[in-house]
Amino acid sequence: MADTIPVADLKDIPHPGHPYLGGIRLVLGGNVFGWTIDRDRSFAVLDAFYEAGGRMIDTAEGYSNWVPGHKGGESETIIGEWLESRGVRPEMRIATKTGQGLTPGMLAPDKVRSAIAGSLERLRTDYVDLYYAHRDDAQTPLDEVAGVYGELFAAGKAREIGASNYSAERLSQAIAAADRLGVQHFTVLQPLYNLVARSEFEGPLMALCQARGIAALPYYGLAGGFLTGKYSSAADWEGSSRAHTLNAAVANGGWAILEDLRRQAGQSGATPAQIALAWLNAQPTVAAPLASATSPEQVRELAGAAAIILSD
Repeated sequence: MADTIPVADLKDIPHPGHPYLGGIRLVLGGNVFGWTIDRDRSFAVLDAFYEAGGRMIDTAEGYSNWVPGHKGGESETIIGEWLESRGVRPEMRIATKTGQGLTPGMLAPDKVRSAIAGSLERLRTDYVDLYYAHRDDAQTPLDEVAGVYGELFAAGKAREIGASNYSAERLSQAIAAADRLGVQHFTVLQPLYNLVARSEFEGPLMALCQARGIAALPYYGLAGGFLTGKYSSAADWEGSSRAHTLNAAVANGGWAILEDLRRQAGQSGATPAQIALAWLNAQPTVAAPLASATSPEQVRELAGAAAIILSD
């Protein structure tokens, strides 16, 4: 069902993703940095990702403001320290976001300008490779959102711009607004998409990405860890901070999908997590999936997905 290549050889594999990925077809999720793992463990994960050929990291100004005592920016700060200490900024592709909450007006031009200034300071860089509107802002006119993101692109502060958690209708309207203004439109979409969460992306949103050449970098590639196969019942995650995501996976037929995933993995000699990410890499418009790791061992397992080519 799948052909695999040793992880040691991954960095030499060409891939059909967007050039700004820079390495293997995997984006490392930075939401865990400063949340479930501290600075030293985060550095170990980042080092392992770099050594495996990974070159793109995803974060947000809001990570990890849900932790008591945190205000957001903890993840960006750790990534910035790592980039500076390792001297690898030119090689890495860094994506971050603003507008995580649902506060009306969160994507107003002045707020976006202030937000990226803060992110650049924490990341210890003068540009990001990709800057997202984290969530749609229904209050701020789309012309203003398109205008300020186009401004950041033109100024070189954001080398690509994208949207996360946008509907097909709103993304299409945002692109049309940018076209009217004569500025760069969103070229990347970060949707929720995995084997147990397909309805939000498949259909009009995927079709729009295909029609406009928008690269998809889906988040929750492993459905909060459900698709790793490490859980056997809902009791395993009772009281966990990921319970909502894991319960949603089950509600979408997760146990049956996981059983099939384990069977496919057993036949190929890969792990369920690797097959789940390889499946995403095989989907139309997907440049690479996002996945988080809390140890170097997990990083090496996830990186192995980039070497798997699934049969039709």
